[in-house]
Amino acid sequence: MLFRLNKKAITILLVLLGGSIAGAFVGAYLGLTHDLPQIRSLEEFNPDTVTRIFSADKVLLAELYSEKRDPVPLERIPAYLKAALVATEDRKFYKHSGVDLKGIARAIIKDLQAGKFVEGASTITQQLAKTLFLTPRKSLVRKIKEAILAFQLERRYTKDEILEMYLNQVYFGSGAYGVESAAQLFFGKPVQDLNLTECALIAGMPKSPSRYSPFVNRDLALKRKNIVLRQMLDTGIIADSTYHQAVNSKIQIESRKKKTKNAPYFVEYVKTFLEETLGDSRLYKGGLSVHTTLDFKLQQTAEKAVADGLSALESRMIQTGIETSGLQSALISLDVISGGIIAMVGGKNFYESPFNRVIKAKRQPGSAFKPIVYAYAIEQGFSQNQLILDAPVVFKGTGGGDDWQPENFSKHYLGEITLRKALAVSQNIPAVRLIEMLGAQSTIHFAHRLGIESTLKPNLALALGTSEVTLMSLVAAYGVFPRKGKWVDPFAVSEVTDLKGRVVWRSKPLKRLVMSREGAAIMTNMLEGVVREGTGRRAQNLPGPIAGKTGTTNDYRDALFVGFSPAVVTGVWVGRDSGGTLGDKETGAKAALPIWMEFMQTALLRKTHQYFDFPENVIQVYMDPKTGQRSNDVSENSVVALFKKGSEPQE
Repeated sequence: MLFRLNKKAITILLVLLGGSIAGAFVGAYLGLTHDLPQIRSLEEFNPDTVTRIFSADKVLLAELYSEKRDPVPLERIPAYLKAALVATEDRKFYKHSGVDLKGIARAIIKDLQAGKFVEGASTITQQLAKTLFLTPRKSLVRKIKEAILAFQLERRYTKDEILEMYLNQVYFGSGAYGVESAAQLFFGKPVQDLNLTECALIAGMPKSPSRYSPFVNRDLALKRKNIVLRQMLDTGIIADSTYHQAVNSKIQIESRKKKTKNAPYFVEYVKTFLEETLGDSRLYKGGLSVHTTLDFKLQQTAEKAVADGLSALESRMIQTGIETSGLQSALISLDVISGGIIAMVGGKNFYESPFNRVIKAKRQPGSAFKPIVYAYAIEQGFSQNQLILDAPVVFKGTGGGDDWQPENFSKHYLGEITLRKALAVSQNIPAVRLIEMLGAQSTIHFAHRLGIESTLKPNLALALGTSEVTLMSLVAAYGVFPRKGKWVDPFAVSEVTDLKGRVVWRSKPLKRLVMSREGAAIMTNMLEGVVREGTGRRAQNLPGPIAGKTGTTNDYRDALFVGFSPAVVTGVWVGRDSGGTLGDKETGAKAALPIWMEFMQTALLRKTHQYFDFPENVIQVYMDPKTGQRSNDVSENSVVALFKKGSEPQE
């Protein structure tokens, strides 16, 4: 009886103990799994993807990302690469249910012998689970969670689906996530174009991306590549002859040097705008397509024109013994109709100086500011044929201030001349007299209407461009004239779409009518006179109607030319960041206009849409000086003939 009782008691105890152990296991399982993520539909999982910026003519300008990842379907991945990954990372991938129990037992023994984690034994499924849901920190708890998640993944997805997710998620080193990014980064080609040797090198990297990246240690990466090829041979994936050929073949690795971005100043301008508009997270992780207004062909032309112009200027400076340090130039070109930026060069070299002189540098525009003064005069009822005195004058100081005696750039005075001629040959005295009649403060209000955002000093010297402005705002102001009096805020991004092609943002540029249609047409015609007979005569042989104005500041510190056709308005500035001189007689016509002309020669052919033709829009604006009658004639008998042929006028 005692034996039976003891046996019964033992049975009860065993049952209780088994229950306790089972409860402990259940509790442990619940404890491990209560905070695990739910394995839902990973087909809808949206990892961080690359945002791309495109020009208007579909050229890729830049890629933005926090992690460079470009998902591709499994069918685009070479069979060699898929087989190499399986042979290297998980030979039993198509046989196990997410966890390789023998491999784990073998790894535990090695870890115990070493007294630390030395072998992971993670299957491809476990690695995917870790990549998607867990931290990389090694621990026993993490490994158990990893195994549980791997089982769940295997229950929900096929082996090929798991392999595709793995190949698109795993880290390959040097910032590349997924096989497509790795192929582009290390070999400069899409993944489907990789050969066997290249596939083997990439397949060997997930084991230790920081060690096996060819950018980190090329020799070690190549040794690892040969190990992968050997494993492919041992598993029957490749033949012996193929193996030896691949081991001995040369492999071309892309240079790690930072690749030059297309239109870098423009790209930075776009990035800043989008960071403020969409936010950093969406921009760098959302896989967006950014469609811009840039014309890549014209951008290349602009960059070459700036380089050529600076090179020529440097040669002249060296010949005259003037040092060339700090020499810079900037160019901005806008589409007249839309206001979109079609080319932007913010300096001599972005990587040496990323400061964008188009939008950030405030410099004196010199005589390039005069058209704003004359435009205000036309709006106030002045005629372009109205006479104004060009003679020495002293303006008395007010409030105890000093007297001021401005001078013409040429030191020559022409007596009574028309406003049209005064602007064309860039005489200073008529412009100063004009602003005295108009009022400096009223002129400033008009300049602000035309988009000049800078603080302008309300004095008579304003007429000579002594207040600082940005090149962008000045060019936008000139755009009012060919645009029939309408100002448009320059913009760079036309629209942004998501991964599915849906528009998430579209440009709505600010527009406003700032002067009359007739006044804009008159100013257009007056600025044509600058090119035909004035300081811009070097550009008179360019095709099509051209208008514009030169600008030069004291001591030849700044040289500018801003001009337009019916389709394009472009401005060029040349100077030094320090404000030093460019050298003797380096005027806007000499230093800036050649850059403008080189760019516009291509722009005039490429941008052919005709918004309007300049002369046809001048309605009853000419006054024949002989008869006093209004005329639309622009022949030799018109006011244009008043300009004397001869040497090129100076500012």
